[in-house]
This record gives sequence, C-alpha cells and structure tokens, in this order.
Amino acid sequence: MTDPTLLGLLSVGLIFLLMGLGVPVFAALGLAGIAGIMLVQDVSYVYNVLQNIAFNKTAAYLLTVIPLFIIMGNFALHAGVGKSLFYVAKRWFGHLPGGLAISTIFTCAGFSATSGSSVATAATVGSISLPEMKQAGYDKRLSAGCVAAGGVLGVLIPPSVLLVFYAALTEVSAGKMLMAGVIPGVLSVAVFVAGVFIISILRPEMCPRGERVGWKKRLTSLRRAWQLLLLIVVVLGSIYTGWATPTEAASLGAVASILFLLMSKQDRKTKLKAIGTSSRDAVNTTVMIMMTMLGAGIYSFFLSLIRVPQLVSAWVIDLPLPAIVIIALILLLYVPMGMFLDAFSMLVITLPILFPVVTSLGFDSIWFGILAIKMCEIGLITPPIGLNVYVIAGLDKGTALTDVFSGASWFILMEVVTVVIIFSFPWIATYLPNTM
Repeated sequence: MTDPTLLGLLSVGLIFLLMGLGVPVFAALGLAGIAGIMLVQDVSYVYNVLQNIAFNKTAAYLLTVIPLFIIMGNFALHAGVGKSLFYVAKRWFGHLPGGLAISTIFTCAGFSATSGSSVATAATVGSISLPEMKQAGYDKRLSAGCVAAGGVLGVLIPPSVLLVFYAALTEVSAGKMLMAGVIPGVLSVAVFVAGVFIISILRPEMCPRGERVGWKKRLTSLRRAWQLLLLIVVVLGSIYTGWATPTEAASLGAVASILFLLMSKQDRKTKLKAIGTSSRDAVNTTVMIMMTMLGAGIYSFFLSLIRVPQLVSAWVIDLPLPAIVIIALILLLYVPMGMFLDAFSMLVITLPILFPVVTSLGFDSIWFGILAIKMCEIGLITPPIGLNVYVIAGLDKGTALTDVFSGASWFILMEVVTVVIIFSFPWIATYLPNTM
C-alpha cells in the first residue's frame, strides 16, 4: 500500500478511532505514525526513527521556556496576584454597567500576563469573582460565561505556553510569537468589555451596577498591582528589547514570582506547600506537552515520508479560489475540531499538513499562528468539550453546565468579531514582532 492519499486518510481515521477508545492524544498520534511508517518501511527503520525523534523533538533549548512559564504562573497564583488584581479592577470598574463582569475580564487579562494557562486563569479568577457576582445579583449565565471566556485569554496574552508550542512546532521565532500576542490580546479584552457593556445596557437586570469608589481609593489601590507590572517589565520588556532571550526572560519571571510568594503574608508551612504544589504541577504539565510533541513528531515524520504536506500544498495552490479564501477555510476547520479536542492536540494534528500550505501561499506565519490560536480559544468554550466551561461548572456547583455554555455563547460571538478584525488587518499581529 503506497498511495499517500489513502495512507493519510487511514492514519487520520486510526487517530480518531484510538482517541474514541480512550487512548491519550499523544499515544494515538505516535501509534498511527508508527503503523504508517511500518507500511512503507521495515521494522529496523521504525526503530531508528523512534530513536532519533525522541531526542530531537524534546532536547531543544527553547522548550525550557514551557516549565518556566508554568511555574511562574503557579508561584504568582499562590502569591495572591489574582486577588490583588481583582481588588484593583473592582475599584476602577465596579460602578460601571456590568462592572463586576468587566472587572473579571480585566483580572483574567492581568493574570494571563503571569500565567500561560487558560485553565489556571479561569480557575483562579473564577474562585475570586464568581462569589462576588453572585452576591451582587448577577445573572448566573453571564457570570459563568464571563469567567470561562476571560480564561481563554491565557493562551493568547504572553507569556503563553501555546504561543511557544506553536513556535516550536513551526520553527518560528518564539520571541516574535510571544510579542505578537500582545496587541491581539488587548483587542480581545476590548471586544469582551464592549460586549459586556452592551449586554448590561440592553439587559440591566442581568448585571446590577456596583457602588462608585472615590478617586483616592482607586489610585491607592494601584499599589496592589505592582507585582503584575514588574512581571510584565521583566518578561515582556526584556524579550522586546532583546536584553534577554525568551528562556532567560522566563527564568527571570520565575525568580520574581517565587520572591513574591516568599514575601507574601503566609506562614512558612503554607509557602513550602505552595512551592511543592507549583513544582509538581509544572512537571506534570510539561511532561504532557513533551509527550504530545513526541507523538506529533512521529506522526509528522510519517506524513513527510509519504509526502502528504507537499501533495496537499500543491492541490490547495491549484484550487480556483483566492488565497485569502483558502486561509479562511483552513481556519474554519478548527471550529469542529475544537468541539472535541484540546488546543495542543488541534495544533499538532493540523500544523504538519496546513502550515506548509500557508507558507507556500505567501502568508505571514506569525499572523496565521495568532489566528490559529484564536480559533483554539473558541474551542475552549465551545460544546461539548469546552474545557474552561467544565472548570467553571466545577467551581460553581449552583450553576448547571448548560447555563455556563449558554453564557459562554455570547463570548463566542465576540471571539468571532475579534478573529474577523485580526484576519482583515494582519498588522495587528505583526506590528510588534516587526519592530523588535
């Protein structure tokens, strides 16, 4: 059997069959890749491939960024950065229509700048803001949807683990990818805030206004945000100016975060427990990501061996469609995939085939990366597998899963608006990387 089209389709079918049987994504990818290679080569060749890929895909200096960013976010969480940010945001925006929901979104954005994980952002901010919104009489669907959607900012606003993951898979500059997430991240926050404001104007009973706080208290509250500002300067500032590589910047951020934790007003036992928990979580998440990369590497090698990326590129380029329409159709593929797969799995399955198409059509790989990650964001709040929605449903036992999905649906529309804007104006994603 040597027909590359048939082999490629069978391998995709095998991946989904294995995942349907409960096999982890990394194992499904690896097994499908091994089975495919064995159909076109002998067993000794497969052994040599596994021997080389296992080292080449994981022994990369860039990948040390991943555990450092994860542990930085964990230390910041236990240092109370999330609580401080919500305290500040509530005093500045709580009196506006939908003020607590807007404060929640700003807190998610701020915490995302310390943590590259959407789930961690949703869980941290949700545990703080959901009780406040419930006490203030907010509609439970809007409250839950707001936190679930705000959490997705964690995969876009740097330091994002997913941005680094994309860079590692496509060999794009990690520093440029991280900086590319800044303006789209700010745009996403602005669209969310505008959307909540419009909802609160049209349906004021869903989100009552809070009490106005005087300017003196607002200004003095900013002292609680110094940790976030320092992390932004240390991590993003050093990457943008070229003073440090992404790995070095992540190291500085991790050191700053653990200092925040050690200086916090907690007893010694609590601090030591937080350090242990943070380290263990960082190891677990890093191993998951590395194994996903290993499985993806084996499967990508199989696809390259039977020349699927080259064949798909040639076929797509010859389509009687404008190139920009082809890119739009590629992005739409992420919508059904996001209903069943997590963001890492979507990227490792699609990029080996689709990335060569994007580059052969002459589009900017950083711009496409931001759009692909935005589509992954939508998958995090889309039924039936929207991971952030399940996190919020677990936090708030009084809100049904269907209510969380219902509230998140408004924010899916807002995400679509943001994607259309970035798609129409590529400079939003490329301006900062080009000025580095």
